[in-house]
Amino acid sequence: MTTTISVEGMTCGHCEQTVEETLQEVPGVTDATADREAEQAKVDGDADASVLVEAVEDAGYTAHA
Repeated sequence: MTTTISVEGMTCGHCEQTVEETLQEVPGVTDATADREAEQAKVDGDADASVLVEAVEDAGYTAHA
């Protein structure tokens, strides 16, 4: 299953990498790709969207499902 969440505050490639690494650490996530221009992240796996949003917000970004 692929979940797309909105992520605000990514301004560079390092931000994308941080969001991707943060999401990949969430249990149940098999892959994550962040796109700063689209202001979103696509996440593969069975993690709940609310857990994904919380992880991204804990990393310092604004997110919503």
